[in-house]
Amino acid sequence: MSAFEQFNPDFYQSNYDINDQQETSYDYEGSSCPDSKMTQSSQLYAGHILQPQEMYTPFGPSSTIYSDTDDEASLLEEIGINFDHIWQKTLTVLNPMKPADGSIMNETDLTGPMVFCLAFGATLLLAGKVQFGYIYGISVLGCLAMHTLLNLMSVTGVSCGCVASVLGYCLLPMIILSGCAVLFSLQGVIGIPLALIVIGWCSLSASKMFISTLAMEGQQLLVAYPCALLYGIFALLTVF
Repeated sequence: MSAFEQFNPDFYQSNYDINDQQETSYDYEGSSCPDSKMTQSSQLYAGHILQPQEMYTPFGPSSTIYSDTDDEASLLEEIGINFDHIWQKTLTVLNPMKPADGSIMNETDLTGPMVFCLAFGATLLLAGKVQFGYIYGISVLGCLAMHTLLNLMSVTGVSCGCVASVLGYCLLPMIILSGCAVLFSLQGVIGIPLALIVIGWCSLSASKMFISTLAMEGQQLLVAYPCALLYGIFALLTVF
């Protein structure tokens, strides 16, 4: 017998059996597996893979990279368009006896005035009168004159945008007058008194907004007079 055959055959024996490999399974849920933490982290990734607002680390979600858009202001409000305030101002103009909210009227909202000016010019166009240039010129000069006058009369002062916003919103009754001009002629017994009523309506609404914005108590008639002159010019364009 050679020297190689004299070795103890039991020295290199092992309990390993190839059949045990098919029956061996690792408990990924337990702590006995050395990769159990990595497995749990992988399962955590799989459960949150469809949530891009969370930023993950190997130990789970740590922070958010996108804020909740529900708390952010809408794009229309960021550019100065608030439909709720536009509706409230319109109702204030339509009801001259309703108290005006000074905090809302102090905003330089020009969305409603632009719409009302275009509507006023469109109704005059339907009545056969092309007055867009006159409307633009009278509006600019009227806003500058009222801005100067109100700054002289009030203590707090007012911006030119606020004056343009108030005068533009109070143009709404004049649109009703120009709409009537499409249906019938205003150069008669009905048209002249109707124009006077609309002038008083516009001037009363505008003066009410100005005194509530500028805290000019007891000066509504003084403010209503120049407003009546301005809206009287618009009434002349509508009637004649």
